[in-house]
Amino acid sequence: MTEQNFTPALGRLGPTRLYDPLITLTRDRLWRSLLAMHVAPRPDEVIVDVGCGTGSTALLLQRVEPRARIIGVDPDPAVLAAARRKTPATGTGTGTDPECAGPEWRVGFGDAVADLLGAGTADTAVSSLVLHQCPLPMKRAILASMHAVLRPGGRLVIADYGWQRTPAMRLAFRTVQFADGKADTQPNADGVLPGLITEAGFRDVREAEVVSTLTGSISVHVAHRG
Repeated sequence: MTEQNFTPALGRLGPTRLYDPLITLTRDRLWRSLLAMHVAPRPDEVIVDVGCGTGSTALLLQRVEPRARIIGVDPDPAVLAAARRKTPATGTGTGTDPECAGPEWRVGFGDAVADLLGAGTADTAVSSLVLHQCPLPMKRAILASMHAVLRPGGRLVIADYGWQRTPAMRLAFRTVQFADGKADTQPNADGVLPGLITEAGFRDVREAEVVSTLTGSISVHVAHRG
């Protein structure tokens, strides 16, 4: 069953309106660009952004390929309101007009994305800076739902705090742990994500990129639905 509570975008650090300015500390332009490179969106593809937050990743993917259908899903109405404000005025936000549509924004929890959109309906599932905030059972549930929403052979691309390899990155990551709690974040720091992705049924799981930031290292993991 979907949990009715969720960790806000900034955890305990501050209100949602500060999220976009503070996220620049993570070198988000770099890792979002790397994520988009591995997604490589194509015309008419359905791409779902699980835990889309204020919409930065979904909007980037829409700019890369305006003819793709991008669906952002998040349980927090406040961040979805921010995402809608960032959507260009020329975008319909419905995904029905390939010439001018912006991303669609849906309220929903990550572990229910397959129920929300329908199993086997997406070509690619992406997520960024979500799983590190979740307890282990929820990490597994979100990955299982992302697996279910994908068509056979569909792509998974996740950008999140991963294995903190060096003392410097482990020290920097303490900022994240202060905001989001150590219990949920430590498994990511210990390198649990590739194993969890494999357990969810994905194949060809690999850590494709590692970006060092002031808040720890962010890894881009890619895989395919088996």
